[in-house]
Amino acid sequence: MNNVVKVPEFMLPQGVDYKKWAVIACDQFTSQPDYWENVEREVGGSPSTLRLIFPEVYLGKEDEKRIEAIGRAANNYLESGVLGKVTKGFVLIERTTPYAKKRLGLLLCVDLEEYSYHIKDMARIRATEATIPERIPPRVIIRKGSPVELPHILLLMDDEKRTVIEPLYEKRAQFEKLYDFDLMAGGGHVRGYLIPETEDVLSKVYALITPERMLDKYGDESEFLFAVGDGNHSLATAKTCWDAIKQTLTEEERAVHPARFALCELENIYDEGLCFEPIHRLVVGVDVQNFIKEFSVQESPYRLVTAREECSVALASDLAGSIRVLDEKIAEYIKMHGGKVDYVHGEDDVIGLAKKEGGVAFILPKMDKADLFVGVAKHGNLPKKTFSMGEAVEKRYYLETKMIVSSKK
Repeated sequence: MNNVVKVPEFMLPQGVDYKKWAVIACDQFTSQPDYWENVEREVGGSPSTLRLIFPEVYLGKEDEKRIEAIGRAANNYLESGVLGKVTKGFVLIERTTPYAKKRLGLLLCVDLEEYSYHIKDMARIRATEATIPERIPPRVIIRKGSPVELPHILLLMDDEKRTVIEPLYEKRAQFEKLYDFDLMAGGGHVRGYLIPETEDVLSKVYALITPERMLDKYGDESEFLFAVGDGNHSLATAKTCWDAIKQTLTEEERAVHPARFALCELENIYDEGLCFEPIHRLVVGVDVQNFIKEFSVQESPYRLVTAREECSVALASDLAGSIRVLDEKIAEYIKMHGGKVDYVHGEDDVIGLAKKEGGVAFILPKMDKADLFVGVAKHGNLPKKTFSMGEAVEKRYYLETKMIVSSKK
């Protein structure tokens, strides 16, 4: 049954400054508090999605107080009319970034019953990277305290013939423009167009998972429609919450409950504006010279940078294996000697942080995005933080919202 995609009923803010409303994904710039301090100053007292999220740079700092404030802000925006107007349809999204002149997406909902982050599950929506279980419970607490969700989840589809999103873009002049504005903090520009007629779009989406196509592309008839590009832990959190909620519902209620469906942006992996970038490792709080001795230094495409030196590190021969070995060695060292590892977008940023904080930066190579679907289909999840869909400033900005609580009294 083709029930992976649901047409969303979403809310856009009314009577607000969109540039102040939309802020970048909460899991970005986690080692750069100055970024979020600047966002705070720009937003000021204006309505903003900043009040509806928990920037991860602040984790461990008055968490309970911040989570309570998120719930209050969401209810206040609903009661005051900032949120409340519901629109049904897909949204064609056109994004310009400092690195891409055009990147296209489609806002939709997916059925969480069709998603799994477990490596061996052959779900129609699959995680691409390993999920870190301990990152889910804190997010569950935040989600439970708010009646709305905001997506920074980016899903990918393997549409080499460009049959779904690109034809919509060619006809964009026919659609109602919902928004058109500059994003804050160097995020570029975004436009959104309402797609009210959805049947043709849905038929083209489901044409991607015919048994013949699956067998030809992946050597297996198991239906693999979407891969999670960004925001897997957010999608895993939504799944966890839904699995708990559905236990309290009848079959009829389960079929329509809003928490069952997660709001996401879908992108074509073949979009020219979509680039895969490596996520580098930053290790701080260690004896640098002692730490380096744990790694064999030979000719290799991997670079290690400290305040005093730069060299190559030999790991496994394949990309996924290399990253897995690297992460294991870092984790083992920290467990025995202390320290902290962070995951940083941007080569200049991670090198600058390593030199500033007296740490070690591991510079990782790019992954070929064309290998993603085949690799996941054949081997399962990649190691955590293997790749990023673009640079940090290209991540999705929170904009649309959706109710996740039932209106039933």
